[in-house]
Amino acid sequence: MYNYLDFEKPVQDLEGKILELKKLAENGEAVDVGDEIKRLEKRSRDALRDAYKALTPWQKVQVARHPDRPHCLDYVRALFTDFTTLAGDRNFGEDAAMVGGFARFRGEPVLVLGQEKGSDTKSRLKHNFGSVRPEGYRKAVRLMEMADRFKIPVVMLVDTAGAYPGVGAEERGQAEAIARSTSACLGLKVPSIAVVIGEGGSGGAIAIATANRVFMLEHAIYSVISPEGAASILWRDTTRSKDAATNMKITAQDLLGLKIIDQIVDEPLGGAHRNAEAVIAATGDLIAKTLSEFAGSNIDFREHRREKYLAIGRSL
Repeated sequence: MYNYLDFEKPVQDLEGKILELKKLAENGEAVDVGDEIKRLEKRSRDALRDAYKALTPWQKVQVARHPDRPHCLDYVRALFTDFTTLAGDRNFGEDAAMVGGFARFRGEPVLVLGQEKGSDTKSRLKHNFGSVRPEGYRKAVRLMEMADRFKIPVVMLVDTAGAYPGVGAEERGQAEAIARSTSACLGLKVPSIAVVIGEGGSGGAIAIATANRVFMLEHAIYSVISPEGAASILWRDTTRSKDAATNMKITAQDLLGLKIIDQIVDEPLGGAHRNAEAVIAATGDLIAKTLSEFAGSNIDFREHRREKYLAIGRSL
């Protein structure tokens, strides 16, 4: 059973009726309901298509945060083989919010980095809801330096509301850790690809998203601050989060137009959570295509990134 969003209420009602009819038929309490079920299923598909035909930025925020949306480890399990997790920053400790390790992608070695939000209460607490502490970013730097040393491409899966803002994180140098991770991304001599699979929140996202190619899922979001945070600062009123989401230009479509990202990965009808296998496969195909293009080029990847990020905003 799906976790329905507010704007999916018509779909929820129809799918509830379908489920009820199927249970009645299974229990022998109803006969000849096949045609009615087919009719309701068509109405449900049409209602879902209408709901997702023109999502507002705030509705996209809700989809990007959907609890059933596939997260970093879902992509790792589906796309990579021989994944070996590496832990610790060699300074303070391990941060489970930042997942990192070497793996094979379609036979070729890669470094995989990503924020993991967790899928249930236990895993969400373990991974701190994807909010990375300084040691997580320092681990990312350590692994990027290792990938650079062995000439291994880097794939980064971005999904965080932002870096962890706790007192302990600030005491351990959160801002510096984010800056050093961003610098490490820029300084890689190997190709790098970042995919925003859910939320790309502030410096916490940029720290592992400063890549040669940046892709976003169709209903993902990418912003300097959350809509709630922006509304609190601008209007001192978090109920105006919808207004903030609209004005901030946080959707994949907005960011493609602003040339901040390079390409959008289409999601299945109803969002990635309704067909995780399809969207993960499409993401894998795009990563494979991009790595293949890089492998056959003579690009100076550091200079490529430098020009890419200096160009943002110049032609607007």
